[in-house]
Amino acid sequence: MEKDKHLGLRIDFETHKKLKSLAEFDGRSINGEVLYFIRQAIAHHEQKNGPLK
Repeated sequence: MEKDKHLGLRIDFETHKKLKSLAEFDGRSINGEVLYFIRQAIAHHEQKNGPLK
């Protein structure tokens, strides 16, 4: 079974503050919110261009 991967991300204070607000509004952690956005972007891409490998 593969382990989860770690991704370090540097963001400015304002973006972090707004991301935290979004996450709290959606009942997610900041990590969960970022994963949600990434998965949404992948789904959108695949819908337009077909499955990724």
